[in-house]
Amino acid sequence: MNDKIIYLNGFMAAGKSTIGPILANTLGWDFYDLDKLIEEQMGKKITQIFEEHGEKFFRRKETEVLTEISKMSNVVIALGGGTSIYNDNLGLIRRTGKVIYLKASAESLYRRLKNDKKRPIFNDTKGGDLKAKILQMLEQRGPYYEKANLVINTDKTSLGITVDKIVKLIYRKKK
Repeated sequence: MNDKIIYLNGFMAAGKSTIGPILANTLGWDFYDLDKLIEEQMGKKITQIFEEHGEKFFRRKETEVLTEISKMSNVVIALGGGTSIYNDNLGLIRRTGKVIYLKASAESLYRRLKNDKKRPIFNDTKGGDLKAKILQMLEQRGPYYEKANLVINTDKTSLGITVDKIVKLIYRKKK
């Protein structure tokens, strides 16, 4: 396992893209958001990629980009919410770095996602349907997320404290 890559894993809106740059800055490392890298390479938003090419195409592209960036060092990488459950991505992630699961409750995720129109996987859900979909997806993805090296609950913890906890846990594990 490479100690020079930290992967932030977890459900959409768990805080990966927010905590990632702060964590990277604290460590003096670079930050990459896997979804943003895909958007840059494709010249399209994730929602457009899903609409025009479908989820299967997106997941293949995701694995391709993940494979490229997994060769880097001194980087924090925010994974997409579903990255770890497709194409043996979790195996690649676990072989090449430390995985931190940013865990949030279904209630917190619902509050964060209820007005978000950028998530293609939720385009067909409203209100109670959204809550049910989050619960269903958490049940499906949870076992993959739980295979992390570290689990940090992001429900009621401020960004600064969350980053501080992660840095302390990383350095404690290195000793």
